Amino acid sequence: MAGPAHAQSRDADAELEALIPDSALDDAESWAMETDAAATPVPAEDDIDSPMEEDGFSLAWPEDDDFRVDLEDIAIDPDLAQLLSRENGRPAADLALPGMAQRGGEDESEEEEAIETRLSKRITLSHPASFAEFGQFDDFKTRFEGLSDIENLRDGDDNFAQLANRAEEDTALLSDMLAAYGFYDADVRQRVETPAEGEGSGEGGTVVADDARFIFTIDPGERYTYGAVELPGLEAAGDDYAEIRAAFEIASGDFIQEDRIVYEGIDLEVALGETGYPFVEMGKPDLLIDHARDEGDLTQPVTTGGKYRFGQVHSSDPAFLSDRHLLEISQFDTGDIYKASEVEDLRKAMLGTGLVSSLAVKPREVVAPADGEPGVVDVDVAFEQAPLRTIAGAIGYDTGRGIRTEVNWEHRNLFPPEGMLQLHAIAGTQEQLVGATFRRNNWHGRDRVLTLDVFANTIDRDAYEARTISGVAKFERVSTLLYQKVLSWSVGLELVATQEREGTLGGKAIGPRETYFVAALPGEVIYDKSDDLLDPTRGWRISLFASPEISHTGGSRSTYLRSWLEGRYYQPVNEKLVVAGRAKFGTITGTDIENIAPSRRLFAGGGGSVRGYGYQEIGPQDSLGDPTGGLSLSEFSLEARYRTGLLGGAISVVPFIDAGTVENDSTPGLSDMQYGAGIGVRYHTNFGPLRVDLATPLNPRPGDSNIAVYISLGQAF
Repeated sequence: MAGPAHAQSRDADAELEALIPDSALDDAESWAMETDAAATPVPAEDDIDSPMEEDGFSLAWPEDDDFRVDLEDIAIDPDLAQLLSRENGRPAADLALPGMAQRGGEDESEEEEAIETRLSKRITLSHPASFAEFGQFDDFKTRFEGLSDIENLRDGDDNFAQLANRAEEDTALLSDMLAAYGFYDADVRQRVETPAEGEGSGEGGTVVADDARFIFTIDPGERYTYGAVELPGLEAAGDDYAEIRAAFEIASGDFIQEDRIVYEGIDLEVALGETGYPFVEMGKPDLLIDHARDEGDLTQPVTTGGKYRFGQVHSSDPAFLSDRHLLEISQFDTGDIYKASEVEDLRKAMLGTGLVSSLAVKPREVVAPADGEPGVVDVDVAFEQAPLRTIAGAIGYDTGRGIRTEVNWEHRNLFPPEGMLQLHAIAGTQEQLVGATFRRNNWHGRDRVLTLDVFANTIDRDAYEARTISGVAKFERVSTLLYQKVLSWSVGLELVATQEREGTLGGKAIGPRETYFVAALPGEVIYDKSDDLLDPTRGWRISLFASPEISHTGGSRSTYLRSWLEGRYYQPVNEKLVVAGRAKFGTITGTDIENIAPSRRLFAGGGGSVRGYGYQEIGPQDSLGDPTGGLSLSEFSLEARYRTGLLGGAISVVPFIDAGTVENDSTPGLSDMQYGAGIGVRYHTNFGPLRVDLATPLNPRPGDSNIAVYISLGQAF
């Protein structure tokens, strides 16, 4: 019974049964001992400590004399010596192996001494002295410091492994930057130096990661130049080609700097946009480096898109801002050659109105170019209205004006286009006012403003008391923060009915209030060659104001001219210091001072005049010590505006001195001058400096305060 069962268990594949016989399965150990491998004897291992057997072979040990070799002197070929001489510069071209690049100048055979440039506590560059003179070394250093992982990722928890990884990244960064400046064969290596153990900055002199100093050794190699420079597609500009091509200031032979390719591409696109091409497309530049020539061939594809003239301007909401109005405030006329800058200028002018919250200004083709003639593009202006109504208020205190509260309500487009109505009121200890102002901005031209203003107010100051009703119409061309103009002007008509009273004049009692009816034609011209409206640092500005006036009072009529001339000058001394000066001379001619309403006389003193004195407090005084005003005015100011490094350079310190006088003579003079001095602080913002001035009178009169404080937006002058 056992046999059949055993045989049955061996039922398997025939090939497998042929490889493994039944005897191996029945008794594997006995079967293994009967194999050839089991029958072959294993040789005994040699004892490594036993002596070697003699095999009859021997070799004599060499003596010292056997190593002596006599070398025969070789005569030097004089022609070859001359070719290889340092005086000959580099080896002659016929000695160079094929493929050897010709590099350097006559002194290249002399290895240039390396110098070190320390960028920071952790980073030093080691490089040939000539590399520091390649023209953009300072820019190179600044960019590397700004991008360095060693510098930017440093913190108090650094370890050596982190620094090693950052050093590797900085090595690659230097290689990439060198290539960007045209050094395509540059070699950069880095090593680290640490103090000796026991001399580190860690506890007990332990060397810590912060002690590591990385030295990057730069072998810049030859700086590559541009080979061929091609602008395919630009030839479509035709007669404009030469002018536009000049804007791309890269030529064959210039040193390669890859950044310039981007900048010059932008300049080229701008030049096209300024010459009539609104639909320019700049292709991707291609720089092909040829190491055999040490040159790179540059190709900058251009699609000009055709030349155009301006057509019409289309508003997305003509009832709010009409097509005609938008064309009036633009700097171009229909038929002018297209300029991208004038489209951008229209966009800025629209934002400057304060009437739109979002805006898109785009050219649109209406007539294609044909037969060598430019096409026509209309300008589409799409916008969303901004909130138009504003309520604003202010409250403050001034030693010269007392407490003053002001409230304004305005609707900036109640009378489209750009017709604003403003209602305003002032309540204070020395002044009360109610009034309304209508203003039409951009009226018949850009930055031309028509203003109609009516108000009634009362003023109770040391100089005078006044109860006034006034109407003023003014048309002006204004200079704005968006578009500062060299020449701006204003002309107007002013009608005033006022009851005014002063104390005494020269000890003579004047009596009760007198009624004055005044008609004036004020005008002003400003010529501005400064570099900024609110914070000028360079240039000059001069303004002339003149107002011929007729005054009726007490049955008599007087005619006179109120005028003044003011000049301002700004001179930078260095990057941080600006010296600013101001002089102003005013006069009233044509009548005696008694015939002029006190509110229309000349006064000095205050934050925009002579600091250290109260508002309108300089000049002739009555028997009570109150100012009476005068017929002439002289003012001078000098200040030094020093930009400190505090708060990222936002803080300036401004010492100043002012002087001024007011006289009863109509000729400006310098007698009885009052002086004030002090120091101010400016906090510079993106919309202008905030000003705080602290001043004191240098020759105070009885009743003058010892200290005066002035706070405002913008410089004092």
